[in-house]
Amino acid sequence: VQLQASGGGLVQAGGSLRLSCTASGRTFSYTKAWFRQAPGKEREFVASISSNGFSTDYADSVKGRFTISRDNAKNAVYLQMNNLKPEDTAVYYCAAQRLGPSGYGYWGQGTLVTVSS
Repeated sequence: VQLQASGGGLVQAGGSLRLSCTASGRTFSYTKAWFRQAPGKEREFVASISSNGFSTDYADSVKGRFTISRDNAKNAVYLQMNNLKPEDTAVYYCAAQRLGPSGYGYWGQGTLVTVSS
């Protein structure tokens, strides 16, 4: 399985971006997630979505602003980001197949989101 993230870019504070992550191989049965890593910081969880899309989870810092969704027919997961803040600046990574406490089995290459103030 390979994951390809896209959709990052430069946006002003208050703006919106939509990240996409497409997968090769069959990933419809996997929980999928987005993580991010800001410069000089550790990677952190952003959002996750269950295989059927019925269950989602968000980091407190993005609740009410970000929405994770998926389209299993397209083997894709999305992250709609609204009301972006400078502190959202980071490389965003998609992941698939949650392995419990040990993390995720598959990772994308990351896409850079830069939010200017």
